[in-house]
Amino acid sequence: MRIGRWAAAVLLLTSGCQGGGENAAPEDNASEASTVPEAEVVAPEPSASETAAAVGAAAPDAGRSVEVSNDLYEFTFAYPDAAGAIPPLKELLDTRLYEARDRLASTARDERKVAKKEGFPYRPHSYIAKWSVVTDLTNWLSLSAEIYTYTGGAHGMSAFDTLLWDRRAETARKPRELFTSTDALRKAIREPFCDALDKEREQRRGEPVQRDSGQIFTECIDPIAQTLILGSSNGKTFDRLGILVGPYEAGAYAEGTYDITLPVTGKVMAVLKPQYRTSFSVGQ
Repeated sequence: MRIGRWAAAVLLLTSGCQGGGENAAPEDNASEASTVPEAEVVAPEPSASETAAAVGAAAPDAGRSVEVSNDLYEFTFAYPDAAGAIPPLKELLDTRLYEARDRLASTARDERKVAKKEGFPYRPHSYIAKWSVVTDLTNWLSLSAEIYTYTGGAHGMSAFDTLLWDRRAETARKPRELFTSTDALRKAIREPFCDALDKEREQRRGEPVQRDSGQIFTECIDPIAQTLILGSSNGKTFDRLGILVGPYEAGAYAEGTYDITLPVTGKVMAVLKPQYRTSFSVGQ
């Protein structure tokens, strides 16, 4: 259930973030590049209402891809057409877009003031969030997001997010909400998750993983503490689970992220809330 890897992109972006400083061109000269129509390109650091008006100028059922780059920060936020075609979901994601950009601009502005006061170089901050479709079913749209942030340190950080759109209830849900409890789901998937994770660790490290050895990054981790996504191989029901693991969770930063896919089993079916069981089936 791959949603893409950003290793090369992260390295390039981190390198690009090392430039800039107080002697660079003022942020008033910043420009915004966007893959959406020209009407959506906005001036640097607009207010939330200004950004909302600009984004709203695009086709009402289109996805979004907004990119901003200036001396203060780099910002990207994108979501697919399938999400943009659902008005309340589009509104939800647009709100997240505005809030993320405002938060980034505020934090970056404060950090640059501190850098100037303390006499050290300011490195532009970054925030990238790219939403994509995991699976599109009759009653559900399953989305996942790859997120990258950089706040001036040695390297940036990758993370994930997840969202389910319930078409019947017209509301957003987290995958965990479909299960009777997190403890029940943990018990249902922990053993196969740990086995699959160790196989992937062994491939990357070139040696077997010895659990309970006391060495760092050899123990299994809590699958429920990671990002859970729901996928489908048949286009009709959810029949597989994806567990997305960020850096430092299961291995060293150099190992990158982990994407573990598990089939839906009878144990998983048993811990679903009754009203959601017809949306799932046992996978292969």
